[in-house]
Amino acid sequence: LLEKMADVSLKEAALIVGVVAACYWNSLFCGFVFDDVSAILDNKDLHPSTPLKNLFQNDFWGTPMSEERSHKSYRPLTVLTFRLNYLFSELNAVSYHFLNLVFHVVVCVVFLKVCKLFLDNRSSVVASLLFAVHPIHTEAVTGVVGRAELLSSIFFLAAFLSYTKSKGPDNTIVWTPIAVTVFLVAVATLCKEQGITVVGICCVYEVFIAQGYTLPVLLDTAVQILRGKGSIPFSMLQTLLKLIVLMFSTLLLVVVRVQVIQSQLPVFTRFDNPAAVSPSPARQLTFNYLLPVNAWLLLNPSELCCDWTMGTIPLVESLLDVRNVATLTFFCFLGSLIVFSLRYPGDSSKTVLMALCLIVLPFIPASNLFFPVGFVVAERVLYVPSMGFCILVAHGWKKLSNKSVLRKISWVCLAAVLFTHALKTLHRNWDWESEYTLFMSALKVNKNNAKLWNNVGHALENEKNFERALQFFIQATQVQPDDIGAHMNVGRTYKNLNKTKEAEESYMIAKSLMPQIIPGKKYAARVAPNHLNVYINLANLIRANESRLEEADQLYRQAISMRPDFKQAYISRGELLLKMNKPLKAKEAYLRALELDRTNADLWYNLAIVYIELKDPTEALKNFNRALELNPAHKLALFNSALLMQESGDARLRPEAKQRLLHYVKEEPQDANGYFNLGMLAMDDKKDVEAEAWMKKAIGLQPNFRSALFNLALLYSQTAKELMALPILEDLLRYYPDHTKGLILKGDILMNQKKDIVGAKMCFEKILKLDPNNVQGKHNLCVVYFEERDLIKAERCLVETLALAPHEEYIQRHLNIVRSKIASLSATEQSSLPADGTATAAAEEKKNSFQNLKEVKNEQKTTQTTVDNDKGHSKNKKRTEKKNMDKETPKKSTKEIKDIEKKRVAALKRLEEIERILNGE
Repeated sequence: LLEKMADVSLKEAALIVGVVAACYWNSLFCGFVFDDVSAILDNKDLHPSTPLKNLFQNDFWGTPMSEERSHKSYRPLTVLTFRLNYLFSELNAVSYHFLNLVFHVVVCVVFLKVCKLFLDNRSSVVASLLFAVHPIHTEAVTGVVGRAELLSSIFFLAAFLSYTKSKGPDNTIVWTPIAVTVFLVAVATLCKEQGITVVGICCVYEVFIAQGYTLPVLLDTAVQILRGKGSIPFSMLQTLLKLIVLMFSTLLLVVVRVQVIQSQLPVFTRFDNPAAVSPSPARQLTFNYLLPVNAWLLLNPSELCCDWTMGTIPLVESLLDVRNVATLTFFCFLGSLIVFSLRYPGDSSKTVLMALCLIVLPFIPASNLFFPVGFVVAERVLYVPSMGFCILVAHGWKKLSNKSVLRKISWVCLAAVLFTHALKTLHRNWDWESEYTLFMSALKVNKNNAKLWNNVGHALENEKNFERALQFFIQATQVQPDDIGAHMNVGRTYKNLNKTKEAEESYMIAKSLMPQIIPGKKYAARVAPNHLNVYINLANLIRANESRLEEADQLYRQAISMRPDFKQAYISRGELLLKMNKPLKAKEAYLRALELDRTNADLWYNLAIVYIELKDPTEALKNFNRALELNPAHKLALFNSALLMQESGDARLRPEAKQRLLHYVKEEPQDANGYFNLGMLAMDDKKDVEAEAWMKKAIGLQPNFRSALFNLALLYSQTAKELMALPILEDLLRYYPDHTKGLILKGDILMNQKKDIVGAKMCFEKILKLDPNNVQGKHNLCVVYFEERDLIKAERCLVETLALAPHEEYIQRHLNIVRSKIASLSATEQSSLPADGTATAAAEEKKNSFQNLKEVKNEQKTTQTTVDNDKGHSKNKKRTEKKNMDKETPKKSTKEIKDIEKKRVAALKRLEEIERILNGE
C-alpha cells in the first residue's frame, strides 16, 4: 500500500492530515450513540473471554447469523478492530473515535492516489480535500459503527489500485496484481458487504480506460463478429480472460456470502422501510425518488439526520406527485453523463465514467432496487459514492478554472465550499456527543419520524427523567399511532412513574395493534420479534398482583404460541411459575428455552435456582457451573454457587467457594454481601483474623448490615474478646432494636463479663416482651434471678420455661439444682449456728451453691450460644460443655462430641444464612 502511494508527496499527505484533524478533532469528545450501543456496548464479541471464532459466526451486532433476528450484516474484520480497541481501552470511547479518524485520513490519502489516475495533481488534491471535509461523512467517521465504511473503503481503493497494475508491456496480463485484487476484495467484503462492488469498477476500468474502448467501438466490433466479417482481436480476448477471472472470483465470494447468511434475507418491518412493503406503483416511485434525495444530500448537506426511517420521507403514491419531477430530472442528468462518458473518447469522458462508476456501483446494495434494506436513506452508505461525486466536482472546477474569465470566481467558490463544508462538519460532530443531542438535532430536520421521538425519550429515560421522556413517547404515538413500540414505551414509562393503571392501558393498546395469528403463515415475517415483548411487559406488570398470576401466565403462553422459539417468554414464564410455587413447570420452561439457546448463561443460572427450590443442591451446583463455563464473570452464579458450596458443609468445597467469592467481589467491589460470605467461610475454617477483616469490610460498605454486625460480635465473643463485641452489638441494636439474638448475646456478655446483672436483665426482659415464648431468653432471665439470690423466683421461672420446652433436659436439670439449693438453705436456716466455724461452713456451702449455679449459667451460655451461633464453637465453650457432660450426663467419646458439634454448627449456620436471605441482606 505504501508503494502505491509513493507519488503522493509528503506535503500533500500533511495537508490532508491537517485538514482532517481540524474538521474532526472534536469527534474525540463524543460518546457511544445510536447503533454504537448495539455494536459496541452490548456486543459480547468484543470481550476477550469470547472465542475469536464467534466473530466469524455472528453478525455485526453479535447475533448468531443462524438466528432469524440477525440483520445478516457480516463484518467480522470490522468487529475485530473493535475488539482490539476493547483490548487496549475497554469501553473508553476516545480510542474508538481516534481510530476512526486515523482510518478516514488513510482513506483520504489513498483516494488522492486514485484521483491522480484520472485528474491532474491540483484537481486531485481538490477532490481529496472536498472528500476529507464533506459533512455527509460525519456519520461514518464520528459514528463508531461507521468504521465498517472506512475499513471497507481502504481495501476497496487498494484493490482498485492493485488492479491498475495488471496491464503489462504490450498489453500483457500481469497475474500477481489480479490475485492481490481478489484477496483485497475479499477483505473489503469482510469489512462491509459493498466492498465486492469494486469488481464492477475494475471491469469498467479494464474495458474503457485500460483498453480505451468506447461504446460505439464495442458495438461495431460485436456487429462485425456476429456478421462473420471479423474475429475477436487478441487484446479483446485477453480483456475477456481477465474479466472472466474477476467475475468468477466475485461469483465465488457471492456464493460464500449467501452460505454465511444461510440463504435468508434479514427480516425488516414497514417501520424500518415503509416503501419496501408498499404496493405498486408506490414502491417503485418511492425507491426511484430516493435516488435524487441521496444526490441532493451530496450536493447540499445542510440538513443531515441520523435516522431516515418510518415517516421521514412520505411515500410517492401517484404519478401526479410533484416529487416525480425531481426523479425525472435526476435520471435525465445521469443519463446524459453516462452517454457522454461511454460515447466519446478522451480523458474528460474517462474521468466522468470512473466518477459515475464510483457513485453508482457502490450504492447499488443500498438502493432498494434489487432487494429491500432496513432503512430509507442512510448517510453513511454515501461514503464511497461521495468519492465519485468529489471527482466530478473537481473535474468541473478544473474546466472552469482553466477559463481566464472564471478563474478567480472558481477559486473563490472552491474556498467557500471547502470552508463552509469544514465548518458544517465541525458543528455536526457535536451532534454525536450524546444520544440526546443526536436525536434532538434530527428532530430539527424531521418531525415526522416516530423513531426519533422514541429515541429522545429513551435518552431521557436513561437519565431517569421519566416525566420528560413520557412527553416524547406520547408524541411518538401521535406521529405514528400504529407504532407498537411507541405504546410499549409509554406503558413502560408509566410503570416507572408508578402509574400502574395507565401503564396497563398503554400495553393493552399496543397488544391490540398486534396482528392476529394466521394459520400456516410465519408470524415473524409480519412483525418485528421485539414487538412480542408487549406480552412480556404486560404480564410482568400484572403479575405484581397476586390475584392475577394466572392471567399473566396466559399472556406468556400466548406469546409462546405466536412464536414457539421466543426464548424470553420461556424465561419470564419460568420466573412466574416459581413465584406460583410450581417449580416442576418452571423447570420445563427453562429446559425448553435451553433447547433454543444452550449458550445462554442466564438460563443455566435460572435452572439452578429451580433445582434449589426442588431441594436438589447437587443439580443446582452443576447448572451454576455450566453458567460459569459460558460466562466466568456471571456475578449471580459466582455468588450463589459459592453460597451453595458453603451451605453444603463439605470442607472440600470451601477453597473453590472462596475463589468464587473473591472473583465476585472483584466484579462487585461495592457489594457487602460478598465480603460477608468470605467472612463466614473464614469462620468455618477457624481463620478468625481473616474473618474479622472481611466482616469489617462488609460493615464499612453497609454500616447497618445486620448479619455482619451480629456475626462479628459473635466472633469476638468466641475468641475471648467479649468486651470488643459490646460496641458492635450496640450498633446492631441501634439499627435493629428487636434483634433477639443480639439481645441474648449482649445479655450474656453483660452478665458473665461485665457482671452487669441489671443490664443483662433488661436485655432478657425485652426479649420476653417481644416473644413471651422465647425459651433462651426465659431461661437466661431465670439465671439472672438466681444471680439476684431470688431462688423462689428462679424456681418459678424455670418451671414456666420447662412448660415451654418440656423435652429440654438441661432445663429440668437446672430446675433440680435450684430446688436442691432451696431445700439445703431451708435446712440450714432451721439449725442453730452457735459457733463461728458453723457459720463459716454455712457460708462456704452457700458459696458452693452459687458456684454450682454459675456452672449452670455457663452451660446455658453454651446452649444459647450454640443456638445463636452460625459458626463453630470456641475452645472455652468446648471445655465448659465437656466439663458439665462429665459431671451431669453419661460420658461420650471425643469423636462423638465433635460429630455432634459439627452437625449442630452446620444446621445453625444454615438457619442464620436463611434468615439473612429472607431479610434481603
